[in-house]
Amino acid sequence: MRSSNYDKFPCVPVAAEAGACQTGWPAIIGALQAALRANPTAPDQPQVLAVECYPGTDLGQLRQELAQTLQPGQYLVADDLYRTPAEIDEMVAGPLTDDPVFGRLNGLTVADFFAPQKLQKAQATLAQAMGQLVVVVGTGAALVCPNPAVVVYADLARWEIQRRQRRGEIANLGSDNFTEKASLKYKRAFFVDWRAADRLKKQVLPRADFLLDTNDPAVPKLIRGADLRAGLAATVRRPFRVVPFFDPGVWGGQWLREVCDLPDGPPNYAWGFDCVPEENSLLLGFGEARVEIPSIDLVFFHPHELLGEAVHGRFGTEFPIRFDFLDTMGGGNLSLQVHPLTEYAYDKFGLAYTQDESYYMLDAEPGAVVYLGMKEDADFPAMLADLQLAQDDPNAPFPATKYINEFPARPHDHFLIPAGTIHCSGANGMVLEISATPYIFTFKLWDWNRLGLDGRPRPIHLAHGAANIQPDRTTAWVEQNLVNQVELVASGPGWREERTGLHEREFIETRRHWFTDVVPHHTHGGVQVLNLVQGAEAVVESPSGAFEPFVVHYAETFIVPAAVGAYTIRPHGLGAGTECATMKAYVRT
Repeated sequence: MRSSNYDKFPCVPVAAEAGACQTGWPAIIGALQAALRANPTAPDQPQVLAVECYPGTDLGQLRQELAQTLQPGQYLVADDLYRTPAEIDEMVAGPLTDDPVFGRLNGLTVADFFAPQKLQKAQATLAQAMGQLVVVVGTGAALVCPNPAVVVYADLARWEIQRRQRRGEIANLGSDNFTEKASLKYKRAFFVDWRAADRLKKQVLPRADFLLDTNDPAVPKLIRGADLRAGLAATVRRPFRVVPFFDPGVWGGQWLREVCDLPDGPPNYAWGFDCVPEENSLLLGFGEARVEIPSIDLVFFHPHELLGEAVHGRFGTEFPIRFDFLDTMGGGNLSLQVHPLTEYAYDKFGLAYTQDESYYMLDAEPGAVVYLGMKEDADFPAMLADLQLAQDDPNAPFPATKYINEFPARPHDHFLIPAGTIHCSGANGMVLEISATPYIFTFKLWDWNRLGLDGRPRPIHLAHGAANIQPDRTTAWVEQNLVNQVELVASGPGWREERTGLHEREFIETRRHWFTDVVPHHTHGGVQVLNLVQGAEAVVESPSGAFEPFVVHYAETFIVPAAVGAYTIRPHGLGAGTECATMKAYVRT
């Protein structure tokens, strides 16, 4: 293994003005009181402070701080105006399905959660609070009072929501399922809560007077909405990184712990999510203060500048490229799996595109392999029968090498995995996974006869898998189409560029640059995602000085917005005098 100066808390500096960020409840309350004084209402109208909350926000803490200090005439909680938990469970049952992992994307909105009579009664009460301060908080607060005097948006990072789910601190939106398995809470949030809340966020956050960050309950932070919007506008004009997070798994390894300097405690780190903007967060720097927001907010606010016209036109306000780490160094095999074909993903789950992907080997021990595609003489029906037998009988393990190819995996090998291709990474490999974003849709076929970290079998989806495995992707085809498809496409003084894929069925293009000197790059009007796959350090610069030099370290993933245009990368600092390499991905247009 190797050590690294990997930055776990990358920050985008956006403002250093004194007072740009209010830290701690006394300062936050003072700023809100000043805003209320600056926005008086007519004597025959209530003065409403609306605190729109992303699901998972601690409403108890808000009540303690806002109600006790501001002492409003009325204090309303939007969540109290919802339908009953039983009614909401029935409403979401269709989209959720009875599968433990997969649901169906849907059009539910936060407004659908409200009980009409409760909402009407609350609005009538609010209208009678003439001349009084009224505080409305919760998910849907902006719907309770459409024209408040002051709007605060209390946002929350998805990773923090997952941690609260695992600790049993929160239930799903409108539910009382505090004790339900964290995986089922996550599934419900993924298919229902977050979709509905994001639809409302797109309406409320652009007009919010303030952004409230309560990711760390002990150190809440408040910034003006104008400063948030200015910060996001600055971010899409320069390269940046999102905040990575890491998680253990049954097959996890030890490479990430060492290279990324992760804390002891978990038995391993299986996943590293270094560029999944729907779930990662973004740190904005206001002097010494750091304000954490979901990085998807940047996609919502600036899709044109971030994604580019062609990518935005195709994917809307979604970030279609994902980079993440899969660590099996000193661990075990990933589950044998397959991803859905595009038509299957749409028909069964409402997805517009599927998870095509690839494995780029950042590192590998001697003897490491990647399982990819079926062998030439494999009997497909017999393989399905053996998979079913292995599922039914723990004493009948699936003979993977009888049916599935094993390809040696060495550092810098690139394995392409279009949807429908059976695959998994073996033990003692370190994978940089480059893929399309719908990462939750993985059909596990065989999990090597092991239990999850919770001591229970992980869900297997043989029926889904059997409907999607392409049995004609056998050894010769895989070798000719999916393994190390490297082509030299350009070179210059001190650098060369190679095309490494992906397959023509996949919409992502990947390019590897080896360099000892300055490499010219250009976004060509589309977002690009890169990782420094070799070399200790490099610097990204603007030929015109449009942004400050941006330093990246080994294994760090960074995003270059479409609006950046021309940029260069060269070895820097500890990487100077060595050959460095980046892997770049972008959407083919």
